[in-house]
Amino acid sequence: MKLIRFGEEGKEKPGILLNDKRFDVSSIVTDYNESFFENDGLAKLEEAIKNNTSFPEVSNEIRLGSPVARPSKIICIGLNYVDHCEETGAAIPAEPIIFFKSTTSLCGPNDNLIIPKNSEKTDWEVELAFVVGKKASYVSEEDAPNYVAGYCLLNDYSERAYQLERGGQWAKGKGSDTFAPLGPTMVTPDEAGDVNNLKMWLTVNGKTFQNSNTSNLIFKIPFLVHYLSQFMTLLPGDVISTGTPPGVGLGIKPDPIYIKAGDVIELGIEGLGTSKQTAVAYSQK
Repeated sequence: MKLIRFGEEGKEKPGILLNDKRFDVSSIVTDYNESFFENDGLAKLEEAIKNNTSFPEVSNEIRLGSPVARPSKIICIGLNYVDHCEETGAAIPAEPIIFFKSTTSLCGPNDNLIIPKNSEKTDWEVELAFVVGKKASYVSEEDAPNYVAGYCLLNDYSERAYQLERGGQWAKGKGSDTFAPLGPTMVTPDEAGDVNNLKMWLTVNGKTFQNSNTSNLIFKIPFLVHYLSQFMTLLPGDVISTGTPPGVGLGIKPDPIYIKAGDVIELGIEGLGTSKQTAVAYSQK
């Protein structure tokens, strides 16, 4: 299945993408949230779809939100591609580097990117993310695939000065509003293909900067589920983003390139869809 959420910000309804058409399933699902995943919602929804072909169709003109409701956690893995480590001058990690994005950074796949107030070094990062399907604590690597509900496209926007030049943890440069556009869909494992071999790309104003493949991940998804669950309980609906390949603005030599108002960032992962954000300057609401 391919899950979507649609509608105005803060008022999204659950839906599905079926044969490239959008359908409203809010008559049988409240939302794609922790309770949905925890109570076997995916299996129940799949069964309901098999027995019901009369869900209302949703116009392609309606905004898409994040395909999952605000999770308890957005956990990210840093420096998880060898060639990204090399472009940034970082050592290849012996264990996964973990940081968090604020849940308020979550937004729809095609929402505007708001460049933070006083930011001069906002950067892009195309990433493969996955959604936790059930409560996970001290999970074995062998059993880890059973804890994955599905996969998503995510842009891990980063303010590099906040992240790297002002001390403290990376989260400082990762959590601004709109810094985690997720989707367009959450694709269940049976439809996602080989997640260890998916093409991924990102362009800025039509120019390709990132062009890689998930086969280059240092730490694969089963290991990440296992590893993270040794340090914290993962809850249903939590989003884990697995890292970015080379081609970020920070790594461009000799002069890094950063996002400015008016830039259009487009990205995609094979089988998971594409998204597009237009950068706008921060303004007081």
